[in-house]
Amino acid sequence: MRRPTILVLLLSAAACVGAPETRDAQSAGASANAAPRWVYEPDLPVSAPPYREVHTNWKQRIDQPYVYVEYAGPYYETGRLLPSVHQALSDAGLEAVGPPFALFYDDPGVVPADQLRSRACVPVDGMPKHLGSLSYDVLPSQTVAYAVVGGPYPDVPRAYPGIYRYMNRMGWVEDGPVREIYLVPPGAVQDYSQLMTEVQIPVVHGR
Repeated sequence: MRRPTILVLLLSAAACVGAPETRDAQSAGASANAAPRWVYEPDLPVSAPPYREVHTNWKQRIDQPYVYVEYAGPYYETGRLLPSVHQALSDAGLEAVGPPFALFYDDPGVVPADQLRSRACVPVDGMPKHLGSLSYDVLPSQTVAYAVVGGPYPDVPRAYPGIYRYMNRMGWVEDGPVREIYLVPPGAVQDYSQLMTEVQIPVVHGR
């Protein structure tokens, strides 16, 4: 189970998406989906800093086709790939059908940093005819524990302990990559407190 160690590394990865020092890269990524077709309506109360209370529930996630760039290395580098994924999407003549997300596959407390597997992803409508430099996969339907987290993207991992507490109460264990969905382009807000992330952790009953 990904616990405190991954929290620190995911904080660094999220910082690449939402930290002020990477604003130029964010603007490039935000411009690629500046006029999205989707509207996100949270179905849970938004958990806010300092995340003493994290509103968590479960749902059955449906299949999600997506294109991605795969990366092996420190998780703090993953978020930096999102602008290039949007650019490759545009170059291939493809359109995003939802907000970008990242997948984190390994426990950094066990796996060396240079071998950590992650993906920077953008959802699409089924298998594209032309992928260009991107790869394609489908995130399978699965039960997930999730929370909607408000505030700066670097702060999102501070909400993770609340999700894991909920999983423990339900008798669940983690069963797949952690997914962070970045719901608001940083360049579209005046204050980073307006950002939102949905965190999903696939679960099964404890073995």
